[in-house]
Amino acid sequence: MRMRRRSFAALGASILGAGVLAACGDDGGSGGGEGGAPAEGGEGDFVTDLTFGTGGTAGVYYPLGGEYASIYQDNIEGITVNYTDSGASVENIGMIFQQEWQLGIAQSDTANAAVTGSADFEGAQVDNLGWIAALYPEAAHMVTLTEAGFTSVADLKGKRIAVGDVGSGTRAVSDAILAAYGIADGDYEPFEQDFSSSLDLLRDGNIDASIFVVGTPTGSLGDLSATNDVTLLSLDEDTAQEIADGSLYEVYTIEPGAYEFVTEPLTTLSVAAALVASTTQVSPEVAYEITAATFEFADQITLPQSELITHDYALFGQGDVPFHPGAEKYYQEQGLL
Repeated sequence: MRMRRRSFAALGASILGAGVLAACGDDGGSGGGEGGAPAEGGEGDFVTDLTFGTGGTAGVYYPLGGEYASIYQDNIEGITVNYTDSGASVENIGMIFQQEWQLGIAQSDTANAAVTGSADFEGAQVDNLGWIAALYPEAAHMVTLTEAGFTSVADLKGKRIAVGDVGSGTRAVSDAILAAYGIADGDYEPFEQDFSSSLDLLRDGNIDASIFVVGTPTGSLGDLSATNDVTLLSLDEDTAQEIADGSLYEVYTIEPGAYEFVTEPLTTLSVAAALVASTTQVSPEVAYEITAATFEFADQITLPQSELITHDYALFGQGDVPFHPGAEKYYQEQGLL
């Protein structure tokens, strides 16, 4: 079942500000895990009415979360799962920490930042986040209109650039890419927009480029290319490798044919789209069933990414994010741990 999204501003403060991060640093908060272990709820703390944070409606997280919400509810006894659009990674993790939502999809690098207290979560740690599974790789797309004549990321200096929605993990990737080409804060005009809004701004000439991390292919980009000539900028291979070597990103190739307008391989960066869950509100038993259903019913997912949801990719990008105890049991039984 779909929920109406509450306004991101309705949290009272940005998740990056006095809201979630203040709570993360509060010893009286919901945490309690020690030595890197996730906090675990008592039996009375677990809930069966689950809210699943996804992403913007133009990306992959939203429809994928909607389909998995139905799969989980239909195949796991005793739970309901409502999905909601959101600002994506940071917001989803923040709402899990606040015990408002119980499931979410997030970039793997953002999940790692949350549990280590770095990047968007600098000075704080989210200690009730458990890894369920890496689902598929998602690639950074540097989208421009062909008529602008841009041939390199370096050409974007001084331009108007959409760098991701408030509460998404895209901003960190955008910053890393731009910095690698000598484009620092103040060298361009940033626009914090969701993917759909950024493409509308690009189409209407109100921005010059949109950087977004999304599963390939994404239908919204195909829609834009139906009305406009679109160019995806490629990273120099050496630059991409340099960024990857100092981060949790991987060098990734968008192959010809991924979009009709892509006729040669494009070099970019990727992270994993990861399913995460609250360790304080989702019981080990339910998390086990969710993990099993994620793979068992992947063939029911209608999106192109369904073919990538496999055991082989399940642990990609996990890094420092602890397993949810239920997921860990599943992987042990499957011989993956």
